[in-house]
Amino acid sequence: MEIILVTGPGGAGRTTVAAATALAEARAGRRALLVSEEADPALAGDGLTLLRPEPAADFRREFLALQARSGAALDLLGAAPFEEAELTELPGSRPFALLRALRDAAAGPHDLAVVDLPPLPEALALLALPEQLRRYLRRLLPPERQAARALRPMLAQLAGVPMPAQWLYETTARWETELAAAQAVVDAPTTRVRLVLEPGPAAARALRTARLGLALQGLALDSVVANRLLPGDPDATADPWLAGLTARQHRHLAELRTAVGVVHELPHLGRDPHGADDLALLAPVPPAPREPGPVPVREIEDRRAEDGVLVWHIPLPGAVKEELSLVRRGDELLLAVGPFRRHLALPGALRRCTVSGAGLVDGDLRVRFTPDPGLWPRTP
Repeated sequence: MEIILVTGPGGAGRTTVAAATALAEARAGRRALLVSEEADPALAGDGLTLLRPEPAADFRREFLALQARSGAALDLLGAAPFEEAELTELPGSRPFALLRALRDAAAGPHDLAVVDLPPLPEALALLALPEQLRRYLRRLLPPERQAARALRPMLAQLAGVPMPAQWLYETTARWETELAAAQAVVDAPTTRVRLVLEPGPAAARALRTARLGLALQGLALDSVVANRLLPGDPDATADPWLAGLTARQHRHLAELRTAVGVVHELPHLGRDPHGADDLALLAPVPPAPREPGPVPVREIEDRRAEDGVLVWHIPLPGAVKEELSLVRRGDELLLAVGPFRRHLALPGALRRCTVSGAGLVDGDLRVRFTPDPGLWPRTP
């Protein structure tokens, strides 16, 4: 299934563009699904299905399930269980509800799903969340420790209650399965990211943030949509106020074109879009099946013959040297770029090397690795 993730700065119109995209695809004959908390329910129908994530209901369901699984341990502690009616959603529930909706969308019978993501900073954090949480779970509760599972029934008999470790590992395994499913959707080659911008002073900065944050996660920005473009030629507009606004928009639009090449332009309707007829005017690209866009590739260049090193190329478009840092820890490379951080697992060949330097050239981070003579295979 094709997945289109739509995000952008707050107020740029990402929900409108997501709805317009899904509606155009449905009218073109594809079975389309729109995942959005804010879209108009009246859009559902004529081949378009609407899935609304419900963070509050999702939180109550998951909390009660966890409480039921750990009931014996809670009884041992003298805890009073919660009733469903008294549970209220906690901060942080919304990303998990959206990840579950994304997983469910990918498993459904549709040809395409358009997902209305949160504003750009939250969206980038959301896309990184499954991998981050899986790493935390593996560090805090290593799967190999479950080898002692045979001892837990005996300990449970001695204590008279099921041991907490049992339900803890079972819960961890369930979370691992759900997070892996969500990460598989994010990393799939048929998943693409669409950035919605309103041409203005902050547009270029938002574009750089999006490209850099996505590249660090190994994702590509598939397309950029310039929303709410004012009509007319600023030089031919009699109203000086409107001419000034239009001229500024054109300058910022030119900056976006220079940065990414093709920019899909959507008109300002002169009103807030309302209903399917208005959305039909705002479909950013012709609704037709497309090949997946290019994904940033991390390549290993073998320069042992020339310089005695292997070079790992990590695409980071828009990165600057002053905001970049990297540290090797075991078999991982901790990479920080501005506000973004990621632990990159080293490929097998590089684990037998030491980091001997790094450089940033035109958005390409080149990390040099020198083979460790004690670990590297000897050539006859």
